Amino acid sequence: MRVNNRLLRWLLIIIGLISTGLGIIGIFVPLLPTTPFLLLAAACFARSSDRFHTWLIEHNHLGPLVRGYLDGSGIPLRAKQTAITLVWLTLGSSTLLLVKAIWLQVVLILLAPAITWYLWHLPVRKETQ
Repeated sequence: MRVNNRLLRWLLIIIGLISTGLGIIGIFVPLLPTTPFLLLAAACFARSSDRFHTWLIEHNHLGPLVRGYLDGSGIPLRAKQTAITLVWLTLGSSTLLLVKAIWLQVVLILLAPAITWYLWHLPVRKETQ
């Protein structure tokens, strides 16, 4: 569903480009997640720019990271394991070290198993060489 509002369309393109950039940086920085940023970029581009969306999905290096999720064939096991580990590390450390509000700590504690359940139930795609 493409957005017709010109301002919103440009905002989505900018968010998509920033997300793509962060996803590319995440390839090289271990704790910065790559795939979630690329999925956000794909969602933004799908609503704003057919050209950018096609470029991302068909890109030789970035495309395989999101295509499996988008077409329902699954994600690599290593990506699933990494995502679940990062959820617990980031939400756990945020809950214990950064967040002072009790209600927000409860939200984070409830959010971690929910995200884990979602990730756990994603299909696993065999990695191709």
